[in-house]
Amino acid sequence: MAQGFRIPEIMELVRAQGRVTVEELAARFGVTAQTIRRDLAELDEAGKLERVHGGAILRSGTVNIGYHERASLNAEAKRAIAEACAAEIPEGASVFLAIGTTTEAVARALTRHAGLMVVTNNLNIANILAENPACQVIVTGGTLRRSDGGLTGPLTEAAIRHFKVDIAVIGCSALDAEGDMLDYDIHEVGVSQALIRQARKAWLVTDHSKLSRTAPARIESLAVLDAVFTDRALPEPMAARCAQWQTRVVCGRQGRQ
Repeated sequence: MAQGFRIPEIMELVRAQGRVTVEELAARFGVTAQTIRRDLAELDEAGKLERVHGGAILRSGTVNIGYHERASLNAEAKRAIAEACAAEIPEGASVFLAIGTTTEAVARALTRHAGLMVVTNNLNIANILAENPACQVIVTGGTLRRSDGGLTGPLTEAAIRHFKVDIAVIGCSALDAEGDMLDYDIHEVGVSQALIRQARKAWLVTDHSKLSRTAPARIESLAVLDAVFTDRALPEPMAARCAQWQTRVVCGRQGRQ
């Protein structure tokens, strides 16, 4: 396959998976590893990918990837994470579900829960849970982010202060090696921080791709959370920090760490 045909497909794969390896690409295209390394080097120089040991990832920056790309990224992993998270939310609980494609997966996993009160700043989540007649749905005010149906800003944060929910379920755009949750939108960061303060328990739902990304705005440390729901075991140093912080880690596919 000529390079001109490989490049668009490599980009499609990395957007869908978050990361590609030299080995898998060489096997897929029937070319040598050296050929793939040249392709990845060219994409890196063009600012489209970031080379890492053994492959490449989506380039880190100050702007998140598009909503539809995020929604399709690691969809099966998000479903497993969501089911693990929803299984620990008791019927009759009050829950805040924040912006994010993984929190939207949690909403889908809650469509048969009874007696829930769900507060959200995510219009997609409100529409998903509208299908559950046994769930009271409250939508905060705020400035609409048309790209993904999120509501953010001072009005959203003011609305959150009127609640004290049992559980807040938040997402993030990246997790760094120190265990800090990161995001791109400073307004969304403010909402996430407000949610953590106004919840009896704060849970993060995040898939493994967030470990290979970065973002410029810090939400908080995993130390302030009660639980992290993910799809793969965390890197050992981060897992050790979570154990020290007494932040429980639940793996949607492999069981509890």
